[in-house]
Amino acid sequence: MKRHPKDLRPEGSTSRFPLFPRLIATSLGAGFLPVAPGTWGAIAGVVLWLPLWLWTSPDVTFYVTLGAIIILTVLGTWASGVAERYWGKDPVVACVDETVGQWVAMLPISPLCPWWEILLSLLLFRLFDIYKPLGIRATEKLPGGWGMMADDILAGIYSLLIILAINRHIL
Repeated sequence: MKRHPKDLRPEGSTSRFPLFPRLIATSLGAGFLPVAPGTWGAIAGVVLWLPLWLWTSPDVTFYVTLGAIIILTVLGTWASGVAERYWGKDPVVACVDETVGQWVAMLPISPLCPWWEILLSLLLFRLFDIYKPLGIRATEKLPGGWGMMADDILAGIYSLLIILAINRHIL
């Protein structure tokens, strides 16, 4: 269970959480928004991704999203590990994992797909992330930032599979 940080400093430390990992861990500060920081992290992922969907080709959208997932997974794992040193295990404001998971859920959504798939991907991702079925909860046990990131990536993969099924069998 995520907890809200009481202080920006580790216990007994006088140093402040460095800005760069803090910005990454909180998805550019989205994690500090009131009520449901994980949802804000996922919404930040949608907002950052929308220009791709609106203004690029399906191939560009897919490959840029995939590249962003890889880069932010690496940076997010590192920043989440740093966040745990300052804010304790799996702090609620560290929502970069939700941003990455949301991008995973949107991988099959191309500019040719209907707009409602974006909302569906957000809904599916948040449901999988909140309820953590099908082995998602087990991934939280991985050490450090890996555990923080892995459960949301898996929630994104399950959401992606449902969107792919809809695209293949319904649309």
